[in-house]
Amino acid sequence: MLPVIALIGRPNVGKSTLFNRLTRSRDAIVADYPGLTRDRQYGFGKLGPTPYIVIDTGGVAGGEEGIEELMVEQTIRALKEADVAIVMVDGRSGLTSADEHVAALARKHAKCTWLAVNKSEGLDQDIASGEFHSLGLGDPVAVSSAHGDRIASLMDEVLAPFVDTAEGDADADDDEKTLRIAVIGRPNVGKSTLINRLIGEDRLVVYDQPGTTRDSVAVPFERDGRKYQLIDTAGVRRKSKVHETVEKFSIIKALQAMEGAQVVVPVLDASEGVTDQDVSLIGLAVERGRALVVVANKWDGLSNDQRRHLKEDLDRKLPFLDFAERMTISALHGTAVGDLLPAVERAYRAATRDMSTTELTKELEQAVAAHAPPLVRGRRIRLRYAHQGGRNPPVIVIHGNQTEKVPDAYRRYLINRFRKAFRLKGTPVRLAFKTSDNPFKGRRNKLTPRQEKKRERLMRKVRK
Repeated sequence: MLPVIALIGRPNVGKSTLFNRLTRSRDAIVADYPGLTRDRQYGFGKLGPTPYIVIDTGGVAGGEEGIEELMVEQTIRALKEADVAIVMVDGRSGLTSADEHVAALARKHAKCTWLAVNKSEGLDQDIASGEFHSLGLGDPVAVSSAHGDRIASLMDEVLAPFVDTAEGDADADDDEKTLRIAVIGRPNVGKSTLINRLIGEDRLVVYDQPGTTRDSVAVPFERDGRKYQLIDTAGVRRKSKVHETVEKFSIIKALQAMEGAQVVVPVLDASEGVTDQDVSLIGLAVERGRALVVVANKWDGLSNDQRRHLKEDLDRKLPFLDFAERMTISALHGTAVGDLLPAVERAYRAATRDMSTTELTKELEQAVAAHAPPLVRGRRIRLRYAHQGGRNPPVIVIHGNQTEKVPDAYRRYLINRFRKAFRLKGTPVRLAFKTSDNPFKGRRNKLTPRQEKKRERLMRKVRK
């Protein structure tokens, strides 16, 4: 599973700013106001040698009453769940009693700890970090989350123990030939009921109350000689609706299950339509490049108007999901549940399909001939050839000139062409553009002496 990194510290030391830099997003609200983050914010880390999950925690000031007590409890839970804790302090404000309180929590509950001295841009590193040695958390690392100073090198060191482990796990999983399917969705949409129906027995607890599943539960089974592993994840609901500490950290397990799966099955409650939380959760799966089969459960009790409204909702709120196969089922009664595994297999085959360079280049040439790339400052973008750069999701590498200027609309056009030509229904498709080096670059003025004399004679004639 993905390693988990918790960012902890007193209020206003820059945890949310570092979270945004690590996830390359703006998901965490950032402002110069202490105590702004009071809930867990989580995301997939993108800066470093291996993938990971990062948690932004609320600031701990050392108070033991009211909301401060709850924030301390949640920070302790984060430390216990995380593989690594990065304790952040403010290099400009210096050491405080709150920093000492946070360090004590880290020493007691964290498995592994790093100390980051933030806001150290423009300061001497030794001077900025000197007094923080007394916290007993190892050598401080002077960084700037706002400017990115030394953040990359810090993450290289933090993640170094997990690089070989992650690669080994992936190889072992490939050898097992088991198709891993993560069933995700909001609480009480019927995920456990669906899995029980698929395997033909009541393996998972089902109860008409949101949040029955507290952890990710892996259920192995076999169908027609094919091995599967269904992962029932805890329901993910809006942050404003998440009050219990246990449920907050069930979300981490759901994200880890999504990362470890080869196909993700988002389950929607057809009677409630598509919620913002559904969109957010499915967006994370698409961002990770997972093959998808979208399931609308509780379909059997809907009126014709409700069914039409759901279809319109899917088109309007999930326009980025037009590549995924959609299914309407009733997990309780078993309606259309038998069609789910074949759809999952189709999505997985599309995600892992091999495409030859010859066929990809031929399709690229036909696409360009049918609709040429636009002009950029009077020059035509040239797309010359394509080859496959990865699988699950499929990555198509396109070589040419000025490829960095290909507009988004033309990228979508090419993706749709490749998707149709190679039957890539059910999986995201990613394009990577490479600009070819100009072999004549820098040689314009390198003329022989004879050519130089000839050029001078021509220039004299032009001037006369």
